Amino acid sequence: MKHIFLTDEFRKYRNDIYKFSDMVNNYNKIDPELYTKYEVKRGLRDISGKGVLAGLTEVSEIVSHTMQDYTLVPCDGKLYYRGYNINDIVADFTENDKFGFEEVAYLLLFGELPKEEEYINFKRILFDVSRLPGEFIRDSVMNLPGKDMMNMLARCVLTLYTYDEYADDITIPNVIRQSVQLIAQMPLLMTYCYHSYNHIYNRGSLVIREPKKEYSLAGNILHMLRTDGSFTELEAKILDLCMVLHAEHGGGNNSTFTTHVVTSSATDTYSSITASLGSLKGPRHGGANIKVAEMFEDIMKQISDWENEKEIADYLTKVLNKKAFDKSGLIYGMGHAVYSISDPRAVILKKFVSSLAKEKGMEKEFALYEKVERIAPIVIANERKIYKGVSANIDFYSGLVYSLLNIPKEMFTPLFAVSRMPGWCAHRIEELVNAGKIIRPAYKSVMPRKEYIKMKDR
Repeated sequence: MKHIFLTDEFRKYRNDIYKFSDMVNNYNKIDPELYTKYEVKRGLRDISGKGVLAGLTEVSEIVSHTMQDYTLVPCDGKLYYRGYNINDIVADFTENDKFGFEEVAYLLLFGELPKEEEYINFKRILFDVSRLPGEFIRDSVMNLPGKDMMNMLARCVLTLYTYDEYADDITIPNVIRQSVQLIAQMPLLMTYCYHSYNHIYNRGSLVIREPKKEYSLAGNILHMLRTDGSFTELEAKILDLCMVLHAEHGGGNNSTFTTHVVTSSATDTYSSITASLGSLKGPRHGGANIKVAEMFEDIMKQISDWENEKEIADYLTKVLNKKAFDKSGLIYGMGHAVYSISDPRAVILKKFVSSLAKEKGMEKEFALYEKVERIAPIVIANERKIYKGVSANIDFYSGLVYSLLNIPKEMFTPLFAVSRMPGWCAHRIEELVNAGKIIRPAYKSVMPRKEYIKMKDR
């Protein structure tokens, strides 16, 4: 048996590692019935999946139920940024043919929609502060590539601490300055890290291109990512839409709650954002869209007739029964911790994906996504005991969008991070402004008390 996780230093201690592993498994398994006995809300959620109320926020609101006759009833999902319905925000961008991420970042950070002059000035600030120090690019990005893009991003953000003269200052003006700078620099960090990663591990070309003032953040991402620096207006607009929809999603999602937890300790901005990046890296959170893309690659190989709905249903049943794809038992992109009837972000994104699929000549692939979206809830209802409805979440279509934009899978989660930066920063600022207590939930010990035994008697 090959023990690939053992480094050279530990190879001779292989038996010890397995012994330690057996001990850890023995002394860390907790009887599942104890969670019920002590009424522990595992994952800070109740049996229906609803999150335990842990704080208050004005940054955003997620609506998945309405009150009818004193009973909570599931409804079509709604998402509000600072009180504004995300549907109205997106409608304004599309009707007026403009990019929206910068405006949403302003709204989330400062609490109100910018006037035209404020909007133009904010975009100017973002461009002016986006440059990264040359020595930083050389030492932290080019000369120190990593095997994982999210780890590279986290390391780079933490390294920026050393370039900030006022890194530990957590007064609001300074945190705003740091937040705006991070929002502006993240697209450069992401694309530069990718080129370094791709050059080392895939022998790709090493192209380092600076952003252009006339481009939006979304346009500059495509400009800096692609070898020829070109993109269509539709491509930039749909990437911008994805970024707007990913910019914020309440204080309870794992990475944003991490922002609140770490910020409550009064640490610096770079440490807080690095912790959130670590959370987002997890496949249960930010990595889900990669799994959706990989699942559809498998579907397209395994199903001979994409029009045959019975064949699609049979495949999805095998997935649920851990007999297909990654054998996890999960249909990725289906279901959400909060939404039941619909995820408003997925509904919005789907409307725009069809036009991009048509431009790319991939209408058949898009039609397959639609069929899986319709069939999967039926299959899940037949195979699983569920407490709430199941619908497509934003990961279901965002992975397809990124694929249509020829964005490498290694960049799917980093793109999520770039988009979520305004939300993280807004929640960090909110936590600091309200000066709450350090977040410290309780854990109950269920380990029996033991009488200590001296080593000579063990």
